Amino acid sequence: MIERVETGARMSRIVKHQGTIYLCGQVCNDATAGIKEQTQTMLDKVEALLERAGSDKSHILSATIYLKDMNDFAQMNQVWDAWVPQGDAPARACVQAAMARDALLVEISVIAAEKA
Repeated sequence: MIERVETGARMSRIVKHQGTIYLCGQVCNDATAGIKEQTQTMLDKVEALLERAGSDKSHILSATIYLKDMNDFAQMNQVWDAWVPQGDAPARACVQAAMARDALLVEISVIAAEKA
């Protein structure tokens, strides 16, 4: 069975299937903020969605991070490294990409396992 949460015309915020949770791309709350603040609020949103879906950040299997500018890589990683539980780092990719809105500096896509 596939469970979809907050489904709209284009996407669902959360999709669950056979113990795996897929989150739609997450961005910051305030696009006027710098890269560290955008990264932190983006990760806060991921954490809230995972909790809602029956998981947490220690159960993230894979994360793809999209940066508007790779010059922000080190600052983004400072926030990421403090957020990821030690010993529970997921598989991860980080690429430079055009953003849907010019002010956005970072976006993340997450796949996680449900808590047992």
